[in-house]
Amino acid sequence: MHTSVALPAAGTRVRAFARLWPAMAVFLFGLVVIYAVGFSTITKVHNAAHDTRHANGFPCH
Repeated sequence: MHTSVALPAAGTRVRAFARLWPAMAVFLFGLVVIYAVGFSTITKVHNAAHDTRHANGFPCH
C-alpha cells in the first residue's frame, strides 16, 4: 500500500518559521553577551564595554 503526503507550497509558514529560528538564536545570543559583559566582574572586560558604549554615543549612567 502506498500513501502520499501533500507538502506545503513554497513560501508558506513553514519557510517563514524556518527562517525565524536562526534570527531568534542570534538575538538571544546577543542578549547573553551584552548581559554577561555589562555585568562582568572582570574590570578590563567591563571597562571595554563601558568605553564602547560611550564611543557609540550611548550613555550608560
